[in-house]
Amino acid sequence: MTELEHPGGDSILHDPNPVSEGPFSVRQLLRLDEALRAADQQTGLTFSVYIGELETPTREHAEKLHRQIENGDRAVLIAVSPNQRRLEIVTGNEARKRITDRDAKLAGLSMSASFAGGDLAGGVLSGIDQLAGHAGRN
Repeated sequence: MTELEHPGGDSILHDPNPVSEGPFSVRQLLRLDEALRAADQQTGLTFSVYIGELETPTREHAEKLHRQIENGDRAVLIAVSPNQRRLEIVTGNEARKRITDRDAKLAGLSMSASFAGGDLAGGVLSGIDQLAGHAGRN
């Protein structure tokens, strides 16, 4: 797996070989990329997605990943470990002023419902959209 980074700082993890058995198709990766760019532009925050195994305790690992994001105070990380059935949403100090814990929990519930139905990409897209909507315009 490799990390796909963009000038705005947003990133998604993906398998560079589209024929492999990675979690997303090329089309889904493009949709996720566009959703991340739109969320960044709309809110002025930096949205990132991590898909993969999380070390335990998973919250601490997600926070460690969040600290690696440039301008972390304004960053939102959605970390999903499908095999562990874990979801963590981490917000930086500035992002937390605009996305409350309640907002993150609501987005997490919606994402989890999609994941339970087998729609990993749709769940992540929904989460990005909801979190960006809660954050509001830049």
